[in-house]
Amino acid sequence: MSLITKQTATGQQVVVGDLPQDFLRVTSPAQSPEQQQINNDEMTARMLQSQQMAYGGMQGMPTNVTGRLSVTLAQAKLNKNYGLTKMDPYLRIRIGHAVFETPTASNGAKNPRWNKTVQCYLPKGVDSAYIEIFDEKTFQGDDRVAWAHITIPEIALNGEVVDDWYPLSGKLGEGKEGMVNLVFSFNVIQAAPAVQPQMNPQVVMIPGAPAMYPTFQPGYQPVIATQPMMQPMVVPAAFPAQAQASQPRPAAQLSEDDLNQIKDMFPNTEMEVIKSVAEAQRGNKDSTINALLTMNA
Repeated sequence: MSLITKQTATGQQVVVGDLPQDFLRVTSPAQSPEQQQINNDEMTARMLQSQQMAYGGMQGMPTNVTGRLSVTLAQAKLNKNYGLTKMDPYLRIRIGHAVFETPTASNGAKNPRWNKTVQCYLPKGVDSAYIEIFDEKTFQGDDRVAWAHITIPEIALNGEVVDDWYPLSGKLGEGKEGMVNLVFSFNVIQAAPAVQPQMNPQVVMIPGAPAMYPTFQPGYQPVIATQPMMQPMVVPAAFPAQAQASQPRPAAQLSEDDLNQIKDMFPNTEMEVIKSVAEAQRGNKDSTINALLTMNA
């Protein structure tokens, strides 16, 4: 659009006419596909956490899953603190289409601790998790300082609890940004036995049986008919044996006293890790202790 200028009495040039539509508009720079994916993950993580808080946890089990995966995002040891002040790191994990974030470790710097346990259903064909660690900023976008692509340990998918450290990549190079501590456990979902739908009652006609059913006349006075006729008799249908099978009982849970006793036995192990191990062992106290002994060996 061309602008028309006019000279005032004082000799100054002023613009008259309509201003262009993009006048004083601030255009944001084009984002790279990687940055767009980071922003999408952040939005997904916050929406998922809001839904979990609103509905009290995970929703009904979806189809096409192999089991339920539990991951404790324990801590990290970074090799460099970026910025003039101590970093405020938080961790984001993506497993399949599920994205979770930890709370921010204020002033965590190079040694942030989160001890956040997340759970999700593991889709078939998914065997890895993508980790990103960000430094939370107040007046600008959060900085991504480390990341890792971690294959879920095979022994964890076989029912064992795996507590291990994994290398992080970043500006310092591949696998040179530090380490992150994760605890994996996995519960296989047993398919429920097929239950056939309940059969409707069968109606059998018995010839020659005297009818003793009420017939109603105006005024709702019952009159009993006695002439021989075909009378319906209701015979309940048999239920299939598998329909009467009881559903599997849910896994037992350890009491607070049991958890505190185990915590006394393993004072250096976080309570969230103990709870995660107990859940993986289906509430069996002895199995939980043995698993923790193996982890701390």
